[in-house]
Amino acid sequence: MGAQWKAKGKELAANAKGKLFGRLAKDIMIAARSGADPASNSRLRLVVEQARKVSMPKETLERAIKKGAGLTGESVNFEHVIYEGFAPHRVAVMVECLTDNVNRTAPEMRVLFRKGQLGTSGSVSWDFDHVGMIEAEPAVAGADPELAAIEAGAQDFEPGEEGGPATFITDPTDLDLVSRALPAHGFTVLSAKLGYKPKNPIDPASLSAADLEEVEAFLAAIDGNDDVQNVYVGLAG
Repeated sequence: MGAQWKAKGKELAANAKGKLFGRLAKDIMIAARSGADPASNSRLRLVVEQARKVSMPKETLERAIKKGAGLTGESVNFEHVIYEGFAPHRVAVMVECLTDNVNRTAPEMRVLFRKGQLGTSGSVSWDFDHVGMIEAEPAVAGADPELAAIEAGAQDFEPGEEGGPATFITDPTDLDLVSRALPAHGFTVLSAKLGYKPKNPIDPASLSAADLEEVEAFLAAIDGNDDVQNVYVGLAG
């Protein structure tokens, strides 16, 4: 499951096109506050590249940039909020939201956390590292993620399953630098963002199948909320 939880199975996947585009549009609008030109706004450039890789319509992408940069006359008032707590069986969870109405989001989170435990600020974040996360897939046969991590300046990496995308972990300030360097070492960057990596993740094998299913169901419900951008979980693997 890694640092950022991803639902298993098509019926649970949170990256359905519409939902994914909605989340990316929010990220683009937030990034565009610092300027509408990706060439001089590294945060915007990374999100735009990600949007293009998943075939976000050009009109949707450009509208999000203009709206975020204040070029349409519309106001963008998303607030970044993180909710901390535990899924069932004391699995630590950090839920990152972008919301235009905290008074709506907060009670929704309280309801969703009823099957777990909603904590206060700092209750689980102490057990996570704030890092850069780059998902990248081999672009050439035999590309070595360990060697690429070293040469591109990443702190660590998590290999993908059966030659799938690997996750490169960086210092937050090195996110753009490493994402620019990876293509030269045989990897195509799929996404790059700041996130949270658990320091002491729980081994899923320590949970029974029924307990793990409870955790998965809890995470799927959290991730299904429209205000949720990312869900970071204290599970290994």
